[in-house]
Amino acid sequence: MNAPTLGGIAIAFVVLAVVSRLMDWRRPKARRVPLWRPGLVTDLSYWTVLPFVNHYLVGGVALLALAVFALITYGRIDQAQILAGFGPLSRLPIAVQAILMLLLSDFIGYWMHRGFHGRRLWPIHAIHHSSRSLDWLSATRVHPIGEIIGRLAIMLPLLAMGFAPMAVAWVAPVIGVFGLLLHANLDWDWGPLRTVIASPRFHRWHHTSEADALDKNFAGLFPVWDIVFGTYFMPRDRVPERFGTDTPVPDGLFAQMMFPFRRG
Repeated sequence: MNAPTLGGIAIAFVVLAVVSRLMDWRRPKARRVPLWRPGLVTDLSYWTVLPFVNHYLVGGVALLALAVFALITYGRIDQAQILAGFGPLSRLPIAVQAILMLLLSDFIGYWMHRGFHGRRLWPIHAIHHSSRSLDWLSATRVHPIGEIIGRLAIMLPLLAMGFAPMAVAWVAPVIGVFGLLLHANLDWDWGPLRTVIASPRFHRWHHTSEADALDKNFAGLFPVWDIVFGTYFMPRDRVPERFGTDTPVPDGLFAQMMFPFRRG
């Protein structure tokens, strides 16, 4: 899952903080996430630092990739031309492009997510799975290297297909906040739409440390990818109880930033 955009932070804090607390009070005490919980300082550190890292570092790498793409495709860097896209796809209505981009980006993201669970990329992604008291604040536990790899893996193919990047600009803050909602300590599964749109319950099963649910539910928006490729897991008679990973990820922002570079 991508980290939230800067514009979504204030909205996410207010809405999700209130909703999560209200919903938490309604569930059995054993399943509540305490307001002051293990890992809270680490998560708040991510919220303080990471949006700016993503804005400048990850955003800078993305802009550099755009510039290289423009030079290869157009022979010059033309912002208007880049934003407008090229070819038949760019001539589709903006709303249609946005829907197609969401579907394709989620498909690519599904396979990238599975790749991050592989041996080579797991040290980067294990940080995101390190929270044992999972709630919406934990959504920002992502390594900038993982953000860069994930964004480029999605952005470059969509640009190469000719889509106009401006088509998805209006949904980016919504997707950012939706990513926070998926990590919230909520049992929501959207009822009859549970197999259509990813839900907090769907994604919390992805974060569980329970053996029968490991490496399941990789999709960020549309569970259809998990259903088609055999990684869908959504039992209706129970909810995940344990979270985290057996990988010995240390606590603390700096230690987690260094973790992927540790040997042994």
